[in-house]
Amino acid sequence: MIVAGRATPVDRPATPGRAVHVVLPGDIDDPATPSGGNFYDRRICAGLGGRGWSVHEHSLPGAWPHPDPAERAELARLLATTPDDAVVLLDGLIASTVPDLLAPHARRLRLVVLVHLPLDDEAEARALATARAVVTTSEWTRRRLLDRHPLPPDRVRAAPPGVTPAPAAPGSVAGSRLLCVAAVTHHKGHDVLVDALSTLAGLSWTLVCAGTLAREPELVHRLRERLAGAGVADRVRLAGPLTGAALDAAYAAADLLVLPSRGETYGMVVTEALARGVPVLGTEVGGLSEALGRAPGGDRSGLLVPPDDPAALAGALTRWLGDDTLRARLRRAALARRDTLTDWPVTTALLAAVLEEVAA
Repeated sequence: MIVAGRATPVDRPATPGRAVHVVLPGDIDDPATPSGGNFYDRRICAGLGGRGWSVHEHSLPGAWPHPDPAERAELARLLATTPDDAVVLLDGLIASTVPDLLAPHARRLRLVVLVHLPLDDEAEARALATARAVVTTSEWTRRRLLDRHPLPPDRVRAAPPGVTPAPAAPGSVAGSRLLCVAAVTHHKGHDVLVDALSTLAGLSWTLVCAGTLAREPELVHRLRERLAGAGVADRVRLAGPLTGAALDAAYAAADLLVLPSRGETYGMVVTEALARGVPVLGTEVGGLSEALGRAPGGDRSGLLVPPDDPAALAGALTRWLGDDTLRARLRRAALARRDTLTDWPVTTALLAAVLEEVAA
């Protein structure tokens, strides 16, 4: 059954004998560059295996979505050697830029594209047109693809990320422990966050930034200079990428997740924070509001501000740090929202339902 373009998960017995070839970015398991997209792909592959699918992973090294000729040739070879009638699930980071490589196999193979980040260009439109189904990682992304491209609505389904249940973070009385979990890049808005915090030297706060520092080293250098110039460098820890127990500990120690992104298709770190009852200060962009959601009573479990606006971000941080009542209300809402989050088996069931239709 399909409801509002979304496959409804149905408990089914395992489906032995069904196979899916999953085409993944080459850095999917690189601990130096963790990303929400890679984490999603990894959880889906594991989940499909648990549902009885035979999962054949093919990771393609390269500068996707900007492959060089050799990287394109490797994808072409992989598609050409995949057995006829096979179900092939391609990460959109790879598929959305190579419609010319997909088109020759669109009838021979059962192509499904998993879109984490819409590109909104003609190449993406032609690539998605070759697929028998498209899966997005948020309802916002699904709506955007349908707005931008002439795709049949029933071929585009959403399978939003799940979240693993976690103990509630204790929180501190002052609410001064801030956490940002994102690669340190212009897109994620770290410069906006640093500019905002530089005006709040008179308030009590600390910040841990968990995310790779290797993608835009010049930005990292500028951020360090800005922090030093404002006299707050000793309050900010650029921790680099954190995974596993180290990342769990960072969430457990946090009072507030801050995500100042200039764009988000969902924002998995938002639900990771909410899974621990940690409120969120984010930007009103893309699917971030969808991830934040609302508690059963209708309250938001965080604050949203316009993107690329240091003054608005500083104002929201000032309110959070200075208003005991606000902090208590947002914490209650975050704990209530925590109880509404779904685990990864639900996500896998949504995607598996699409694959089962394509395979039938």
